[in-house]
Amino acid sequence: MATLQKSVGASRVPVSIEDVRAAHGRIAGSIVRTPTLLSKTLSQLTGATVYLKFENLQFTAAYKERGALNKLLQLGEAERARGVIAASAGNHAQGLAYHGARLGIPVTIVMPKLTPTVKVQQTEGHGARVILFGERFDDAHAHAMILAEQEGLTFVHPFDDPYIIAGQGTVALEMLEDVPEIDMLAVPIGGGGLISGSLVVAKAQDHEVGVVGVQAELYPSMYAKINGVTLSCEGDTLAEGIAVKQPGALTSEIVRELVDDIVLVAERDLEQALALLLQIEKTVVEGAGAAGLAALLAHPQRFAGRTVGVILCGGNIDTRLLANVLLRDLARSGRLARLRLRLQDRPGALFNVARVFDEQQVNIIEIYHQRVFTTLPAKGLITDIECETRDRAHLDRLVEALGREGYEVTPVELA
Repeated sequence: MATLQKSVGASRVPVSIEDVRAAHGRIAGSIVRTPTLLSKTLSQLTGATVYLKFENLQFTAAYKERGALNKLLQLGEAERARGVIAASAGNHAQGLAYHGARLGIPVTIVMPKLTPTVKVQQTEGHGARVILFGERFDDAHAHAMILAEQEGLTFVHPFDDPYIIAGQGTVALEMLEDVPEIDMLAVPIGGGGLISGSLVVAKAQDHEVGVVGVQAELYPSMYAKINGVTLSCEGDTLAEGIAVKQPGALTSEIVRELVDDIVLVAERDLEQALALLLQIEKTVVEGAGAAGLAALLAHPQRFAGRTVGVILCGGNIDTRLLANVLLRDLARSGRLARLRLRLQDRPGALFNVARVFDEQQVNIIEIYHQRVFTTLPAKGLITDIECETRDRAHLDRLVEALGREGYEVTPVELA
């Protein structure tokens, strides 16, 4: 790897645009050159001109295989014969396993014991040896380092490696070659490999290209490090692919030197972005893959009037989680609702309520009665009715109609 490279102020960045171009030359024949396409509808929604880079169309459904392949291609014959090892429960594992199998390089992946079975099976399906160790990622990482030394394996870091960074930078290289008018990139940040490579490419252009990093509010590790503050990194985030508690040392320095801004997005923003991408673009992304669009939705003033490249960095999402996100989006838009009504426990009570729903042309999906565990008198009951409406205005008309009939109605709201 070259030693320079792009001087910025008094410091030197250890990955150059030449490194990224060389990486692209190595890997181009073995990865998908994913399209970069204009989204007219998302542009109208956000006030920016939005181009999407569909990295969820890679064979392993994520950009991670770019850096993994570039690293593998740098190994000597002896290193290839001994094999490589990594600690990962996500896209890095699959990218490394897939290209290792293609190149005939043995791959070992250490995953925490609680890794979902489907991820274990997917990684094994690419021919990798999977070892389950420890309860947390840090445990798996430590064990992988021990095995690397014991077995003479090359450890492949998921982000804090110059060859990984150069490989990930090929995403931005393709975007700016395909759409030179892009003047800002919105890039998800986990450990920092993707944004580091994107920064190297962006700052080597002959016109100004801003780079805004995006992190989930629950895991603001890079944001905290760059801004010199202490913030908690924990919780169940939809963007598990960028839920990194400790960013890389190398990536942190590149980001500190070159990034224009880092913004945080809430879980609600991630859910909305994921749902919009499916509804508008007909494309499935994971939580991390929705982070760039989530930033445009949550911070529109930061991107207004700019031509923005958004990287849809991955599409590996559990189908049950995807269904849950889409149903929650329907609920927030008013198309799906749960209404809690207080009724008297007498014949015809539910029939009279259903009559109002029929008059308003609202579809009833489920009805839940609660007679015992309530604070009401013995002859009272609480009924929750899940229903489907056309939009928020339709739901409001239903609630008003129920009120006119004398019913006490309380919508059950989402967090």
